[in-house]
Formats: sequence, C-alpha cells, structure tokens
Amino acid sequence: MLNLAAIAPMLGMIVKLEEIWNVLETTVIFVALGLIVFSIAFLIVVLVAPFSVKKEIEEDQNTSLAIIIGALIIGIAMIISAAIQGN
Repeated sequence: MLNLAAIAPMLGMIVKLEEIWNVLETTVIFVALGLIVFSIAFLIVVLVAPFSVKKEIEEDQNTSLAIIIGALIIGIAMIISAAIQGN
C-alpha cells in the first residue's frame, strides 16, 4: 500500500510554507490570463459565425455544432495550458 507522503514528492505537491504565497499569486495570475484569452477566443468565434451559435445549439439542437465548439474549447485550453507551462 502506497503512502501519500511517499508519492507526493514525485507529483510535485510539496511546497514550503514560505513559498506558498508566491505559488498562489502566480497561479491566480495565470488562471486570470488564461480565462481572458479563452474568453476572447470564444468571443471571436461567436462574432465570426454567420449565425447565432446560441440559437443553433439550444433551439435547433444542432449537435454537430456543439461538438465542433466543444473541440474548439478543448483545443484553446490545450494551447493556453502549453503556453503557461512553457512547453
């Protein structure tokens, strides 16, 4: 049986108490920047679409459009994540 304290260093889950505020500050900044970039990208998609995305998905039950928008959301999230990590 594995102990959580034994695997925590491998997962990078241990932060010294003196460094916790720096880590939290950096995390909040990157979350805010990521959400702003994500919102701008989604707004661009909605503005560029020649139809109402909300109407197509909610009222017309356009499943294919919902899948494409979902794939777009995942793709943008992966790009933002890679940019934040520096990969």
